[in-house]
Amino acid sequence: MVDSLARSLLLEDDELEHLRSLAARAARSAPEPPAAPSRTVRPGVKLLLESLRPHPAHVVSRTNDLLAANPGGLRLLPGIEDWPARERNIARYLFLHPTSRDLFHDWNTQIRGCVARLRALAGTDPDAPDLTHLAGELLLKSPEFARLWERFDIKGHSHGRKTFHHPDVGDLTLGYQSMELEGTPGHRMVTYYTEPDTADHDAMVLLDMLGQEQPAKGTPAHNGLAAAKDDPNSPGPDLHRPFS
Repeated sequence: MVDSLARSLLLEDDELEHLRSLAARAARSAPEPPAAPSRTVRPGVKLLLESLRPHPAHVVSRTNDLLAANPGGLRLLPGIEDWPARERNIARYLFLHPTSRDLFHDWNTQIRGCVARLRALAGTDPDAPDLTHLAGELLLKSPEFARLWERFDIKGHSHGRKTFHHPDVGDLTLGYQSMELEGTPGHRMVTYYTEPDTADHDAMVLLDMLGQEQPAKGTPAHNGLAAAKDDPNSPGPDLHRPFS
Protein backbone atom coordinates (compact mmCIF):
# COMPACT_ATOMS: atom_id res chain seq x y z
CA MET A 1 0.00 0.00 0.00
CA VAL A 2 2.84 2.37 0.86
CA ASP A 3 4.57 1.67 -2.46
CA SER A 4 1.32 2.26 -4.37
CA LEU A 5 0.85 5.58 -2.60
CA ALA A 6 4.44 6.53 -3.38
CA ARG A 7 3.94 5.80 -7.08
CA SER A 8 0.78 7.91 -7.12
CA LEU A 9 2.59 10.82 -5.48
CA LEU A 10 5.67 10.38 -7.70
CA LEU A 11 7.92 10.27 -4.63
CA GLU A 12 11.69 10.08 -4.99
CA ASP A 13 13.73 7.33 -3.30
CA ASP A 14 14.54 9.23 -0.10
CA GLU A 15 10.93 10.44 0.20
CA LEU A 16 9.71 6.84 -0.22
CA GLU A 17 12.08 5.64 2.48
CA HIS A 18 10.80 8.37 4.81
CA LEU A 19 7.19 7.37 4.11
CA ARG A 20 7.99 3.74 4.91
CA SER A 21 9.55 4.80 8.22
CA LEU A 22 6.44 6.80 9.10
CA ALA A 23 4.21 3.84 8.27
CA ALA A 24 6.32 1.51 10.40
CA ARG A 25 6.11 3.90 13.33
CA ALA A 26 2.34 4.25 12.99
CA ALA A 27 1.98 0.46 13.02
CA ARG A 28 3.56 0.07 16.45
CA SER A 29 1.05 -1.07 19.05
CA ALA A 30 2.46 1.19 21.78
CA PRO A 31 4.90 4.08 21.76
CA GLU A 32 8.41 3.24 22.79
CA PRO A 33 10.01 5.48 25.45
CA PRO A 34 12.84 7.50 23.94
CA ALA A 35 16.33 6.56 25.02
CA ALA A 36 19.27 8.94 25.14
CA PRO A 37 21.53 7.93 22.24
CA SER A 38 25.13 7.10 23.04
CA ARG A 39 27.82 9.61 22.12
CA THR A 40 30.59 7.02 22.32
CA VAL A 41 32.83 6.72 19.27
CA ARG A 42 34.58 3.36 19.02
CA PRO A 43 38.40 3.33 19.18
CA GLY A 44 38.58 1.76 15.74
CA VAL A 45 36.59 4.63 14.23
CA LYS A 46 38.93 7.13 15.88
CA LEU A 47 41.87 5.32 14.31
CA LEU A 48 40.16 5.57 10.92
CA LEU A 49 39.81 9.32 11.39
CA GLU A 50 43.51 9.60 12.14
CA SER A 51 44.46 7.42 9.16
CA LEU A 52 42.53 9.69 6.78
CA ARG A 53 44.79 12.68 7.41
CA PRO A 54 45.42 15.11 5.81
CA HIS A 55 41.84 14.70 4.57
CA PRO A 56 39.45 16.43 7.01
CA ALA A 57 37.02 13.99 8.59
CA HIS A 58 34.68 13.93 11.55
CA VAL A 59 31.99 11.77 13.14
CA VAL A 60 28.59 13.28 13.87
CA SER A 61 25.51 12.01 15.66
CA ARG A 62 22.08 11.71 14.08
CA THR A 63 21.44 15.33 15.17
CA ASN A 64 24.85 16.52 13.93
CA ASP A 65 26.63 16.64 17.28
CA LEU A 66 30.36 16.71 16.52
CA LEU A 67 31.52 13.58 18.36
CA ALA A 68 35.07 13.16 17.04
CA ALA A 69 37.33 14.70 14.43
CA ASN A 70 40.87 14.57 13.10
CA PRO A 71 42.77 17.90 13.18
CA GLY A 72 41.61 19.07 9.75
CA GLY A 73 38.06 17.92 10.40
CA LEU A 74 37.85 20.18 13.43
CA ARG A 75 39.77 23.14 11.98
CA LEU A 76 37.54 23.07 8.88
CA LEU A 77 34.89 24.73 11.06
CA PRO A 78 36.82 27.69 12.52
CA GLY A 79 35.69 28.72 15.96
CA ILE A 80 33.78 25.57 16.85
CA GLU A 81 36.75 24.42 18.95
CA ASP A 82 36.06 27.36 21.30
CA TRP A 83 32.73 25.83 22.31
CA PRO A 84 32.53 23.19 25.08
CA ALA A 85 32.81 19.72 23.59
CA ARG A 86 29.20 18.76 24.31
CA GLU A 87 27.87 21.91 22.64
CA ARG A 88 29.70 21.34 19.35
CA ASN A 89 26.95 20.67 16.84
CA ILE A 90 27.13 21.43 13.13
CA ALA A 91 23.51 22.61 12.93
CA ARG A 92 24.11 24.94 15.87
CA TYR A 93 27.31 26.13 14.18
CA LEU A 94 25.57 26.80 10.85
CA PHE A 95 22.80 28.90 12.35
CA LEU A 96 24.38 30.51 15.41
CA HIS A 97 28.13 30.88 14.89
CA PRO A 98 29.07 34.26 13.38
CA THR A 99 31.72 32.67 11.14
CA SER A 100 29.49 30.21 9.29
CA ARG A 101 27.77 32.63 6.89
CA ASP A 102 31.11 33.78 5.47
CA LEU A 103 32.71 30.32 5.64
CA PHE A 104 30.34 28.51 3.28
CA HIS A 105 30.09 29.77 -0.28
CA ASP A 106 26.53 28.35 -0.49
CA TRP A 107 25.39 28.87 3.09
CA ASN A 108 21.70 28.81 2.14
CA THR A 109 22.10 25.40 0.52
CA GLN A 110 23.95 24.09 3.56
CA ILE A 111 21.28 25.16 6.03
CA ARG A 112 18.48 23.71 3.89
CA GLY A 113 20.16 20.31 3.77
CA CYS A 114 20.86 20.42 7.49
CA VAL A 115 17.26 21.16 8.43
CA ALA A 116 15.95 18.55 6.00
CA ARG A 117 17.99 15.85 7.74
CA LEU A 118 16.65 16.90 11.13
CA ARG A 119 13.09 17.01 9.77
CA ALA A 120 13.45 13.45 8.49
CA LEU A 121 14.46 12.34 12.00
CA ALA A 122 11.52 14.23 13.51
CA GLY A 123 9.16 12.22 11.33
CA THR A 124 10.43 8.86 12.55
CA ASP A 125 11.42 9.74 16.13
CA PRO A 126 9.61 12.95 17.10
CA ASP A 127 10.06 12.45 20.85
CA ALA A 128 13.83 11.98 20.69
CA PRO A 129 15.28 14.14 23.50
CA ASP A 130 18.43 15.04 21.58
CA LEU A 131 16.32 16.33 18.68
CA THR A 132 13.76 18.22 20.77
CA HIS A 133 16.47 20.03 22.71
CA LEU A 134 18.38 21.07 19.60
CA ALA A 135 15.34 22.06 17.54
CA GLY A 136 13.83 23.93 20.49
CA GLU A 137 16.99 25.96 20.92
CA LEU A 138 17.31 26.80 17.23
CA LEU A 139 13.63 27.67 16.86
CA LEU A 140 14.07 30.27 19.58
CA LYS A 141 17.40 31.65 18.44
CA SER A 142 17.34 31.49 14.63
CA PRO A 143 14.57 32.90 12.40
CA GLU A 144 16.18 31.13 9.42
CA PHE A 145 15.90 27.77 11.16
CA ALA A 146 12.27 28.44 12.15
CA ARG A 147 11.40 29.31 8.54
CA LEU A 148 13.01 26.20 7.10
CA TRP A 149 11.59 23.95 9.85
CA GLU A 150 8.07 24.83 8.72
CA ARG A 151 8.81 23.72 5.15
CA PHE A 152 8.93 20.01 6.11
CA ASP A 153 11.64 19.20 3.56
CA ILE A 154 13.25 15.82 4.27
CA LYS A 155 15.78 15.53 1.43
CA GLY A 156 19.33 15.95 2.70
CA HIS A 157 22.71 15.53 1.00
CA SER A 158 25.13 12.65 1.46
CA HIS A 159 27.81 13.65 -1.04
CA GLY A 160 28.87 16.47 -3.31
CA ARG A 161 31.26 19.41 -3.21
CA LYS A 162 31.59 22.37 -0.86
CA THR A 163 33.48 25.61 -1.30
CA PHE A 164 34.89 27.23 1.84
CA HIS A 165 36.16 30.78 2.33
CA HIS A 166 38.40 29.74 5.19
CA PRO A 167 40.03 32.46 7.32
CA ASP A 168 43.21 30.40 7.86
CA VAL A 169 43.93 28.79 4.47
CA GLY A 170 41.91 30.84 1.99
CA ASP A 171 39.40 29.52 -0.53
CA LEU A 172 39.21 25.78 -1.13
CA THR A 173 36.73 23.43 -2.77
CA LEU A 174 36.48 19.89 -1.42
CA GLY A 175 34.43 16.86 -2.32
CA TYR A 176 32.67 15.17 0.58
CA GLN A 177 31.09 11.82 1.36
CA SER A 178 28.84 11.02 4.31
CA MET A 179 28.79 7.37 5.45
CA GLU A 180 26.55 5.78 8.06
CA LEU A 181 28.41 3.77 10.70
CA GLU A 182 26.64 0.47 11.27
CA GLY A 183 26.15 -0.63 14.85
CA THR A 184 25.80 2.94 16.12
CA PRO A 185 22.74 5.06 17.03
CA GLY A 186 22.77 6.95 13.75
CA HIS A 187 26.40 8.09 13.74
CA ARG A 188 27.89 9.17 10.42
CA MET A 189 31.44 9.76 9.24
CA VAL A 190 31.87 12.73 6.92
CA THR A 191 35.10 12.79 4.92
CA TYR A 192 36.42 15.56 2.66
CA TYR A 193 38.82 15.06 -0.23
CA THR A 194 40.36 16.71 -3.26
CA GLU A 195 42.71 15.87 -6.10
CA PRO A 196 46.48 15.71 -5.39
CA ASP A 197 48.84 18.38 -6.71
CA THR A 198 46.24 21.14 -6.64
CA ALA A 199 45.94 24.38 -4.71
CA ASP A 200 42.95 22.91 -2.87
CA HIS A 201 45.05 19.94 -1.79
CA ASP A 202 47.81 22.23 -0.53
CA ALA A 203 45.27 24.21 1.47
CA MET A 204 43.85 20.98 2.90
CA VAL A 205 47.32 19.86 4.02
CA LEU A 206 47.92 23.25 5.65
CA LEU A 207 44.58 22.95 7.44
CA ASP A 208 45.65 19.60 8.88
CA MET A 209 48.98 21.05 10.03
CA LEU A 210 47.29 24.01 11.74
CA GLY A 211 44.84 21.69 13.46
CA GLN A 212 47.70 19.53 14.73
CA GLU A 213 49.60 22.52 16.07
CA GLN A 214 46.65 23.88 18.05
CA PRO A 215 44.58 21.15 19.75
CA ALA A 216 41.00 22.04 20.51
CA LYS A 217 40.43 23.89 23.76
CA GLY A 218 39.02 21.61 26.44
CA THR A 219 39.09 18.57 24.19
CA PRO A 220 41.26 15.49 24.82
CA ALA A 221 43.78 14.90 22.06
CA HIS A 222 45.55 11.67 21.16
CA ASN A 223 47.87 11.44 18.19
CA GLY A 224 46.29 14.58 16.81
CA LEU A 225 42.76 13.20 17.17
CA ALA A 226 40.12 15.35 18.85
CA ALA A 227 37.10 13.62 20.35
CA ALA A 228 34.26 14.78 22.55
CA LYS A 229 34.29 13.01 25.92
CA ASP A 230 31.36 10.67 26.50
CA ASP A 231 30.30 11.74 29.97
CA PRO A 232 26.61 11.21 30.77
CA ASN A 233 26.93 13.41 33.87
CA SER A 234 28.45 16.33 32.01
CA PRO A 235 26.05 19.27 31.59
CA GLY A 236 24.92 19.81 28.04
CA PRO A 237 23.86 23.03 26.33
CA ASP A 238 21.01 25.16 27.68
CA LEU A 239 17.72 23.41 27.01
CA HIS A 240 14.67 25.18 25.70
CA ARG A 241 11.06 24.22 25.24
CA PRO A 242 10.53 21.27 22.85
CA PHE A 243 9.05 21.87 19.44
CA SER A 244 5.64 20.65 18.49
